[in-house]
Amino acid sequence: MVGEGPVLLIYGEGIAHIQLNRPETGNGFDVDLMRQFQEVVMQVHGDARVRSVILSGNGKIFTGGGNVKDFASKGAELPHYLRMATAYLQICVSGLVNLEVPVVTRVHGFAAGGAGLGLVCASDIVICGASARFMAGATRVGMAPDGGATATLSKIVGFRRAMDLVLTNRIVDAEEAERIGLVTRAVPDDQLDEAVLTVARQLAAGAPRAQSSAKRMMWNGLARGFESALPDEAREVAALSGTADSMEGLQAVIEKRPPVFKGH
Repeated sequence: MVGEGPVLLIYGEGIAHIQLNRPETGNGFDVDLMRQFQEVVMQVHGDARVRSVILSGNGKIFTGGGNVKDFASKGAELPHYLRMATAYLQICVSGLVNLEVPVVTRVHGFAAGGAGLGLVCASDIVICGASARFMAGATRVGMAPDGGATATLSKIVGFRRAMDLVLTNRIVDAEEAERIGLVTRAVPDDQLDEAVLTVARQLAAGAPRAQSSAKRMMWNGLARGFESALPDEAREVAALSGTADSMEGLQAVIEKRPPVFKGH
């Protein structure tokens, strides 16, 4: 059990519960969080007791994506920092996809940005509360999608819808998320914990080798696009983060105002 830090890990009933634990930053992803996330996923991967995984976020939202204030504080060093951050995020989403056991993700509040959408798209089953909201968010701060979403999102919701979500950054509510297949299902907020635990228990009681094989083969249908997308995402995110538009986008989010992009 990992009982403290930015990512928690709790075992019980054959279920490993991974919880993002930076509520004060909206579970914003930075290198420290992603480093521990990777360690937790690897710990789960090597534990024969685990039959299913629940992924959730502590606090008011699942995750707001990248830690905007942390990114903005890096200044001219941001591209170098994001090369490392993106590499860790890729390891995290690849880790979820490559876990031999099913991953059930619990979404409440917001799931946004490359980390939020990337984790949702890298999960096997996603259950959200009725008040949950989803947003791509990357181009809003002058960056590009990452977390594998450039490969997974279009396969999940279709190319046209994926392009719409990525370019407009419009907010998708729980009802639409279920309708377009972004989530497995939406349930009333007060039933979210019960719904997630019920599915995780069902999977934990299933045939481990059959479920592992089924998961692997299903993801293999996506694998070529997913794996080839990761290095391209890493290059673009790092390059774009060094632009004036990216810094303007980050600052605008911090100051809660519309960004003014100048193409620099």
